[in-house]
Amino acid sequence: MAKIFYELRQNKNNKSQVFGKWFAHSKSIETLNTRKLAKHISEHGSVYTQDVVFGVLEKFRSCLVEMLLESKRVKIDGLGTFFTTLENEPGGAPKKEEFNVGKNLKALHIRFMPEQEQEMNISSREFLKKAEFVNAESLLSGDGEKTTNGGGSSQGGNTGGNTGGGGNSGGGNSGGNTGGGGNSGGGNSGGGSHEPIGD
Repeated sequence: MAKIFYELRQNKNNKSQVFGKWFAHSKSIETLNTRKLAKHISEHGSVYTQDVVFGVLEKFRSCLVEMLLESKRVKIDGLGTFFTTLENEPGGAPKKEEFNVGKNLKALHIRFMPEQEQEMNISSREFLKKAEFVNAESLLSGDGEKTTNGGGSSQGGNTGGNTGGGGNSGGGNSGGNTGGGGNSGGGNSGGGSHEPIGD
């Protein structure tokens, strides 16, 4: 089973209700760029060479952005759905007819909603059940502490919610009045299983 590394951090905010408590935060060991991901795919029994896979991934990236900028959602079966949300400037427009895209829109965000179909569900809580967790500190100490089935560490704390995965795209030239805003997981409380990911 693949391993998710985590580290425990103490809440230092003395105004928080959970001040002094410990929580698990995921710890990445590497960021794969497109070229590295293509190499990984080509080495997993693929009939396609690394260059071919890289080309497909690059085309996927450019077409994904193109479709999102045409107000379309893009669903990757078994993975999830990419879509956009708008972030408005604080205060809003005083009247409907006074709304101005250049003045009242702050950002256009790319968001991601994990797959929730039962047979391929990778929403937050279901994804938690698929992983084996290893305390990153144990790698240094040699203890090798592991927890499976998404139970978190016996040392306390809930694993984080949804983390940002999007990034900003474009200058917000689409009309609309839906609120955007960040929705990143904090790690101090368990995230909902159906919340989208994005900045």
